Amino acid sequence: EAMAELGVDISTNRSKSTDEFRGQHFDLVITVCDDAAENCPVWLGHGVRKHLGFPDPAKATGTPDEIRAEFRKSRESMREVVLEFVNQFA
Repeated sequence: EAMAELGVDISTNRSKSTDEFRGQHFDLVITVCDDAAENCPVWLGHGVRKHLGFPDPAKATGTPDEIRAEFRKSRESMREVVLEFVNQFA
């Protein structure tokens, strides 16, 4: 819902195992979920791996409006921090 507000459709996206990407070349792999940083296997592919942690909005509690606000907050934080980091490589 938070992404759709910006015109971005992620309805068909899903979490993927790193196994799906073995043998592919990436310049940069960014994890944004603390659980992924702690529990996912070490990235053995090409490229730099960087963790940029954000609170998981799916764990938010409160009214529906408060929960939506947490998703928006995460979206905006990710947009700011990840783009700033990626732009360092441009």
